[in-house]
Amino acid sequence: MNAPLNTPNGTEREFLSGPHSRLREFYFVLRVAREFIHGFRKLHFIGPCITVFGSARFKADHRYYQMAREIGYALGEMGFTIMTGGGPGIMEATNRGAKEAGATSVGCNIILPHEQEPNPYLDVMIEFDYFFVRKFMLIKYSLGFVVMPGGFGTLDELFEAITLMQTAKIRNFPVVVMGREYYSQIREFTLKMLEHGTISEYDLDRFLVTDSITEAADYMRKHVVKRFGLKRHLFIPDEE
Repeated sequence: MNAPLNTPNGTEREFLSGPHSRLREFYFVLRVAREFIHGFRKLHFIGPCITVFGSARFKADHRYYQMAREIGYALGEMGFTIMTGGGPGIMEATNRGAKEAGATSVGCNIILPHEQEPNPYLDVMIEFDYFFVRKFMLIKYSLGFVVMPGGFGTLDELFEAITLMQTAKIRNFPVVVMGREYYSQIREFTLKMLEHGTISEYDLDRFLVTDSITEAADYMRKHVVKRFGLKRHLFIPDEE
């Protein structure tokens, strides 16, 4: 079922459908600016953050759910704030692990026609109407990404981060891809791109692919904790 045009999703769909009156597009810019400001205010004090992406469809008995819970715990133990999309599946598992480690757990939800309930392991929850605003915030307030098995949205975030590094828009941004078997064809495809010269050999080192929680945590420790001299802390969000 399509969203009505007076809803956030309907407004975005209408805007992306082509040019409209200058007044209507000006109002759209104001709505976007308001969402940026809301995001800045909500996320400014969340502390050093790692964002974890992955599918909302994995249940609690799935091995990838357990892997996400373990990575959330490990990164939380290191003192990171843990950010996800705030929904079920991998997101819930990661936030759950973060809470079990005593770390701050943040959810950045995107409002869609088929809305999902926030998972119960969140300290901070913020909802976004627009994908591009949400993606900007996730990059801005994260020091690195962990990419668990997921669908199109997960791949979008993975390649967005790699593209920004490749084009020098961001630097020193560690990305860990969890799930060697799941992402085996992605790795093969990057080798195909290297073969055809569409990427460089250096681009293959922009992310780590592993199944090991220890290796993933050590990678973040090397590329984030030591580089920034971070110390363990707990963030307590302000009451609004």
